[in-house]
Amino acid sequence: MSSTSRTRSKVRLSRALGIPLTPKAQRHLEKRPYAPGQHGRTRRKTDSDFAVRLREKQRLRAQYGIREAQLRRTFEEARKAPGLTGESLVELLEMRLDALVLRAGFARSTAQARQLVVHRHIMVNGQIVDRPSFRVKPDQMIHVKPRSEERDPFQVAAAGAHQDVLPPVPGYLEVNIETLQATLLRRPKREEVPVTCEVQLVVEYYAAR
Repeated sequence: MSSTSRTRSKVRLSRALGIPLTPKAQRHLEKRPYAPGQHGRTRRKTDSDFAVRLREKQRLRAQYGIREAQLRRTFEEARKAPGLTGESLVELLEMRLDALVLRAGFARSTAQARQLVVHRHIMVNGQIVDRPSFRVKPDQMIHVKPRSEERDPFQVAAAGAHQDVLPPVPGYLEVNIETLQATLLRRPKREEVPVTCEVQLVVEYYAAR
């Protein structure tokens, strides 16, 4: 799939879910705040409980750009953890390396953050990590590989160019954008995580399966 096709796909998915998945999708949603297709402007019939729960699950999955199997595994882990399952689910997803690369402002979108990790530009405590799903632990430092710092995408990031399209850096991260370094201070809390999702509906979706 070409980059243009991927962009169109993200925009359509964003409009279908009602949330911006990329900065470009945000602009399209502002212009067309309704679902894609010829019937997008018309009022939808009342959704069933299943449809509502499914949409929330799809929203959460899309915002982290993960496969269904990955989300299901994380849900099972969250269900065994102490506390509320929905909150634990989001907190575990937020500790993924690609998610924290995005929150730190090293990338402009989830897809770009994943690409930076897979292409071995990102290190954790001095070791290259090329798995986007890597679970970062509190007090671990995320930083760009020294040999990659001079590349254009990282120079753009170090100048703070992504700050206008990303949410403010959350309290669980300490970031020095100029040196392209970030430290996970502690486990995230659900109310701090900038994702749009009714997590209890996601829990109910999986509980019924």
